[in-house]
Amino acid sequence: MEFRTLRVERRPDRTVVRLDRPEKRNAIDQAMVDELHAVCETLERDPAPMLLTGGDDGVFAAGADIAQLRERTSADALRGINSGLFARIRALPLPTVAAVDGPALGGGAELAYGCDIRVCSSRSFFGQPEARLGILAGAGATWRLPALVGESLAKELLFTGRRLPAEEALRAGLVSAVVEPGELLSHAHGLIDDIVKASPTALRLTKLAVDAPAGAHPHVELAAQALLFDSRDKRDRMTAFLERRDR
Repeated sequence: MEFRTLRVERRPDRTVVRLDRPEKRNAIDQAMVDELHAVCETLERDPAPMLLTGGDDGVFAAGADIAQLRERTSADALRGINSGLFARIRALPLPTVAAVDGPALGGGAELAYGCDIRVCSSRSFFGQPEARLGILAGAGATWRLPALVGESLAKELLFTGRRLPAEEALRAGLVSAVVEPGELLSHAHGLIDDIVKASPTALRLTKLAVDAPAGAHPHVELAAQALLFDSRDKRDRMTAFLERRDR
């Protein structure tokens, strides 16, 4: 499809998605939601790691489009417009990396939380200002953020709208690395370079095991490992490892 709010580049071993509404600071509107669903459909059909980032202007995403949000009704809230999208991103078969440069606010922060790994630039910050706008962070922050940074800090951010700067986000475990803006994409691509060295099937099953609901462990791991132990890929990779070691 032709994208209006995204720039999408499909490489042989990954898909790079850039949010591209610079005039609205990459605010997430219905068109962007629809286009991200289209990207998800492609990655579900033909799995590849995804790198998600903002534009070239030092903005990841300044939240949901407030003009659209103001007109939404209770029926829209119950549809889970953004939460459904972010859950779909979270469930993509192969790992996703959010490279955050500049602000990630409201729905923009929740979009980053939906990815498997987050890295950010030194000028980045995260925030949930929803309560100040008369709503709550209803696209994952009320439960993903406590899981990522702990209940106390998550509640502080959700209750006050305070912005969490990059270095504090790193200390809290929200991001795995903070780099300078000019190094952000190369760092994120380096992560994916390391990811794609692994078995695609092992990656898919590892992601399923990590994201399995409480109480499902160790059953998920046992079933996944059983599948992998009988795979040709496992035997080939282990044989190659032993042959290298014995040289």
